[in-house]
Formats: sequence, structure tokens, C-alpha cells
Amino acid sequence: MQNWTRRGQGYLSITLAVAILAAVAAVQLACGGYSAGSSSNPSPTPATLPTFSHVFLVVEENHSFTEVIGNSSMPYLNGLASKYALAKQYFANAHPSIPNYLMLTTGQMETLNDNFSGTIGDDNVVRELVSAGKTWTTYQESIPSAGYLGGDAPPYVRRHNPFSLLSDVQNNPAQAANIVPFTQFATDLANNSLPNFSFIVPDVNNDAHDGTLATADSWLQSNMAPLIASSTFQSGGLLVILFDEGELSDFNHGGGQVAAVIVSSNSKPNFQSQTLYQHQSTLRLVLEALGVKKFPGQAATAPEMAEFFKGH
Repeated sequence: MQNWTRRGQGYLSITLAVAILAAVAAVQLACGGYSAGSSSNPSPTPATLPTFSHVFLVVEENHSFTEVIGNSSMPYLNGLASKYALAKQYFANAHPSIPNYLMLTTGQMETLNDNFSGTIGDDNVVRELVSAGKTWTTYQESIPSAGYLGGDAPPYVRRHNPFSLLSDVQNNPAQAANIVPFTQFATDLANNSLPNFSFIVPDVNNDAHDGTLATADSWLQSNMAPLIASSTFQSGGLLVILFDEGELSDFNHGGGQVAAVIVSSNSKPNFQSQTLYQHQSTLRLVLEALGVKKFPGQAATAPEMAEFFKGH
């Protein structure tokens, strides 16, 4: 029986999606383009990033760049993009969701099956952070409990929690304890106990997957504005807000063009980058910004993102 997955208002066969993605990748490789999953990524240009004490990554869902940037339904996010920095040529790696979340954590797409529930043993962001003596937490809105490694519990969905699939987390209760409900975020901010790396995921009602862009923008304003205003952030914080993938019809570079906004006191004001980036560059940025020198998977050869910051 063929497996089907919901996207937007329609349904797409996962088998068909895989076939289309493979065809697009083949065309890009034949044309010599920068292709998701390719081993021919350009080598990064050496540069030095500012050092940050705290990095925050917020992942939104399923809207293309042109739906988000300039949209009056998202005044808060567009305000951040105007005040700080915007990646104008940022592309997701694939459709559906899970390969993008995994690229952000392992530097590899790993699987195109949104229902994947196995174990991934590849190098990953947790392994490198722990090896470097850094702390991490993923704040998952509507997850049933701290340390939860089980399946969907709507509006929480496991495919948006790549940490639950990593062997480093599944086989270590101390690491699994770093998967917490999003309600813990405000407490940690107030108590000045935020980790070095925070991976923040709204539930499907608030990440623009099921809800509207206006709802997602309101959620961002309610939860990110206090963070940005905090002394913790102002004295060494970096916030990246991006979308996991574009509209299903957009297979450009694998997963379509999406919005990615970079916020920090070290960001170049009103900066707009024209460099092509994908999720492996964000993984590299997360680690490099925290002083980690080893990058999993494609992050090792991904274009670095130093141009977003003052002095570069």
C-alpha cells in the first residue's frame, strides 16, 4: 500500500516525492549547481565569527520566502529582518519536514520518511556540543513530558524533534532530559539558566504548519521579544529564525527558498545576504558561534555565515 503524507491542502505520495526530489537533484548535479545532498559543496571561505555564549534556533514550517518576507501578516518577523540580518538566498534541503530538521542537527538528510522512528548514530550537534563542554536543550511546545522519546501527541509531532532520534540521546537518560516542554523556556530565561544552545520548536498550531502566519508571528513576538530584550541575549546571544521548507511546489535546491533571519547585537544592521545557504550552514553557524570546531556531515564543508556580523 502506498504511503501518503499531508502538505498544505493536498496529499502527496511519499514515493512520488522521493522520485521528484531525486530527479531535481540529478538535474542540479548535471548542471554543476549546488545541490542538497551533493558531495561537491563549495569549500567555505575562512573567516572568524564573533563568540557567543548562547545560540537560539527557532524553526517554523512550510512557507516559502515570498510568502513570509514582506507579508503584512508577519510584522514582527519582518521587523527583525529589517533591523538585523536576512539571508535572501537561503534554501531548504528537501521535502518533507524531517530531512530538514535532521540536516540542522546531523548535517545529513538521513531519511525522507516523516514517520521515521528509528535510531540515528551519525555524528550530530549533541555529540559535538557535549565533547566541547557545551550545554543544550530543545524546547518542544506541547510535548507530553520532559525526556519524551515517543511518537506524535498532537499538536506535538516527533518529526519536528530530531533529538529524539539520535543515539546520543536515546541511549543516555541525562541527554534525553534535555528534551523539555517549551513552558520551561520562560523559567530558564528568568532564572538565567539557559543552555549554550537552545533548539526551539513551536507546536503545529503555532509554527505556521496548521495555524496561520499571523498566529506564528504573534507567537514569535510573545516569546522571542522578551529573550532579545534580556541581558543574557544582549551580552552574547545569537538568534536564528528560519522555515524548515518552502511550499511543496518549490523544489529549488531540494526544498525551496525560505526565510532565515539572523538576530544579535553583533548583526550588521539591515543586512541582506545574497550568498546561497542551506540548513547545513546553519548547523555550522550554531557550532562555530559557540567555539566548537568540528562540524557534522555536510556542515564541515558548508559555506560559513560570518558575513552577517559586524567586522566582516
